[in-house]
Amino acid sequence: MITSTSNSQVKQAAALAKKARERRQTGLFLVEGRKMYEEAPRDWLEKVYVTERYMEEYGQPEAGVAWETVTDEVMKAMADTQTPQGVLALVRQPKWRLEDVWKGENPHIIMLETLQDPGNLGTILRAGEGAGITGLIMNRETADIFNPKVIRSTMGSVYRVPFIYTDSLSEAAGEAKRRGIRLYAAHLKGERSYDREDYRQGCGFLIGNEARGLTDETAALADCYVKIPMLGRVESLNAAVAASVLMFEAARQRRG
Repeated sequence: MITSTSNSQVKQAAALAKKARERRQTGLFLVEGRKMYEEAPRDWLEKVYVTERYMEEYGQPEAGVAWETVTDEVMKAMADTQTPQGVLALVRQPKWRLEDVWKGENPHIIMLETLQDPGNLGTILRAGEGAGITGLIMNRETADIFNPKVIRSTMGSVYRVPFIYTDSLSEAAGEAKRRGIRLYAAHLKGERSYDREDYRQGCGFLIGNEARGLTDETAALADCYVKIPMLGRVESLNAAVAASVLMFEAARQRRG
């Protein structure tokens, strides 16, 4: 059992929770809680840490998983949350390829430009899985998807939805178009309501920064600008909400 917060494993877990650089250098990320631990692919697990109280209630981790017990105090030092659930794991970062993002007959993708809020990013991935997206493409300036706040917001979708960072959204968009994927941007210059377009074939939605939206350069990558009609005095929607509206409209059409 690990009883000291000065232990090197404790320090590593704490660093993974707080520092993107540590996550990049090690190729690991931190997950907390029973749900996130149980849903993690077993071949992604590097090591699991549990408290005695957790084992009394749920038993010890299964055979084949490297694990160790820690005190409640140590668990709190390792965790990113204020009230840890008694289990956390170090998980290997997946290595998706661009081909994984639009795999299938009718790809449904999301492209993000410089999204900064971890909660928004996690919510988009989670909603995207619910709407059936085939993958997510982000520029390097988008928030770190392995940030613990993002991981919690995904509610496990981070394990199942392919995602990549790209040095060039323009090149990724060009490749998408060559594969027959039509790109849409929710934009103030949009002339047609988002629900008047046909998303039953390969499609993708461009979502921009929370405060500034899409840059002109990235917006120009879209084949079509669409608008989400607003009532009242609201001018626009939160990035995650707007993305969800678009993704679920595509899902609705595809169900039909």
